[in-house]
Amino acid sequence: MEVLLGCSGWNYPDTADKGGWTGVFYPDKDTKRLRYYSQFFNTAEMDSSFYDRFYSQMTKGTFIGMARATPEKFQFSIKVPETITHVKRLDLNKGAMILFQEFLDKISPLKTANKLGAILFQLPPSFTVNDFKNIEQFLDKLPAADGYDYAIEFRHISWGTEGPWEMLKHYNIAAVMTDSPPSENLQFLSDVIITSNQSFIRFHGRNTKGHYWYNYLYSQEELIPWVEKVSEIREQTKILRIYFNNHYGGKAVVNAMQFKEMIGVSLSADEKRVMENIKAHILGN
Repeated sequence: MEVLLGCSGWNYPDTADKGGWTGVFYPDKDTKRLRYYSQFFNTAEMDSSFYDRFYSQMTKGTFIGMARATPEKFQFSIKVPETITHVKRLDLNKGAMILFQEFLDKISPLKTANKLGAILFQLPPSFTVNDFKNIEQFLDKLPAADGYDYAIEFRHISWGTEGPWEMLKHYNIAAVMTDSPPSENLQFLSDVIITSNQSFIRFHGRNTKGHYWYNYLYSQEELIPWVEKVSEIREQTKILRIYFNNHYGGKAVVNAMQFKEMIGVSLSADEKRVMENIKAHILGN
């Protein structure tokens, strides 16, 4: 089984004291960030496409540039814009599918370059199992025949029943497994859930001070149970994509490299050096 492992985002130009990666992962502010990042990871999740203030500025040229800046087998998983998931709430009657078709067209250079990973739908916490009809009607219209990988992340406890998993199996869509703070009541998403021939894991962090889950460094002990889950997933799917979203101050880079080693991938001398440098900086603050 193919394992693709990286971080949720790469464009964090601030210094570490402001939550960025410059000076801890990126050598300086002039570093070509995506080119540098792709020397260490074989995939990235693009989250900026979710936010309309960024997505509205993106063109096909944005995605052509991303494809050109990365190695041949690199993959991008792209998050669906918030206008589709949070504003239109996947409602066909409100034009959600029309907007989604426009999104697919915009990111099409990645598909042409064979660098499109999974398309990620992150639903709002207010999107409950009562919205089952909306999601089912939307999924029924998805252009699945064109060879896209889809993944859906639920954010409400009401989805923790058998019905949603059966629905996702029917459409061959991955249920996103997540690690998040216990207070969010999303522990059911930390179970191994296989609903497709490809799988998707997101590590959000467990910080409970304020809203920012992602300002959090996982310990090795906290990651060990996930190593066992990855072993189980490997027996059931063709592709597993893993992303660390705890990006604040470079923490995702440390944990992604650490986890890569824990699941049996040997780190290069450069990777070990980078990982230890960032860890020393984080623990020193």
